[in-house]
Amino acid sequence: MITVITRFPQPAGKSQDELKGMFRQSAPRFQAIPGLVRKYYYVADDNTCGGVYLFHSRAEAEALFDDGFAASIVARFGAPPRVEFLETPVIVDNETGAILGGGEGA
Repeated sequence: MITVITRFPQPAGKSQDELKGMFRQSAPRFQAIPGLVRKYYYVADDNTCGGVYLFHSRAEAEALFDDGFAASIVARFGAPPRVEFLETPVIVDNETGAILGGGEGA
């Protein structure tokens, strides 16, 4: 699995409710992304915001984070995103009680 973290500045003058509305409006777009398992939107204390994504593979993740993705963030938030790809070898899922990855018996 691959975790991707995006980070970009919060748009000036937007309230928390307005940010939530922007996130909610964009959410349906992510329901049809191949390989995307889950996406979290976040707002940080340092006046940045972004998303945390879990993908089945790096290739599927890289397909989303192209120049078009960056342009859409610039259009809505005024700056390009910082995008970080992280190998995710083991996942603890407390909702299902599962531990995923890590080899045999996991």
